[in-house]
Amino acid sequence: MKPWDGIISEEDQKATYAAGFGRPSSIGRRPALLIIDVQYRTIGTSPKPILEAIKEFPTSCGELGWNAMRNIALLLAEFRRNEWPVLYPHVAPKNKATDGGRLAEKVPAIMDIAAKGYEFPTEIAPREGDVLIPKKHPSAFFATPLASHLIDLGADTLVVTGCTTSGCVRGSVLDAFAYNFRAFVPHDAVYDRCATSHAVNLFDMAAKYADVATTAEILERLRPLSKGSPVRKVG
Repeated sequence: MKPWDGIISEEDQKATYAAGFGRPSSIGRRPALLIIDVQYRTIGTSPKPILEAIKEFPTSCGELGWNAMRNIALLLAEFRRNEWPVLYPHVAPKNKATDGGRLAEKVPAIMDIAAKGYEFPTEIAPREGDVLIPKKHPSAFFATPLASHLIDLGADTLVVTGCTTSGCVRGSVLDAFAYNFRAFVPHDAVYDRCATSHAVNLFDMAAKYADVATTAEILERLRPLSKGSPVRKVG
């Protein structure tokens, strides 16, 4: 079962695959992990159903985020073990005087997040040597030095996690694809407040821009690159 089964019709899936979309990508030589916007403001300080969670932070996805974060932690542990790059594109605290624009117009509540909301959960918190990428827009690439960091780190394959699937994850995956990075999206390590948007955007990314699989499947794809694995030609 794929996360979009039952939401994307069999006819639409058949037409997409018949046209040649959805083929698997090769994996490169140097993976990097992106943990996008996994902050208390998107998961809450404890796991709760979303309608409860938004009472604390209006941008919270509640327990959906906590469930995904457990899988992000598995990926993070593997990246730590192999000393592969880990990068944290994230939203920094808003300056109401200068950070308004269309975002404040569209979602006013996003301008009033308490300071705690911008902290990283301890389970996946950055450590020395990780790259922090403050951003102001959905894509982690837009108006940030992310591409420059990835080039400097020699990364050619991105494992994209975090939230939201339909927003910052999708925007970042599209730009990663445009920059010719290989993109892998673990569908159980990304999250969204809307289940339908989550599923539809995963289907679209899998068809056109990325490989979408479970965390376990992506860890298996990474295994040949891991420390102690036999050296083989990849890519």
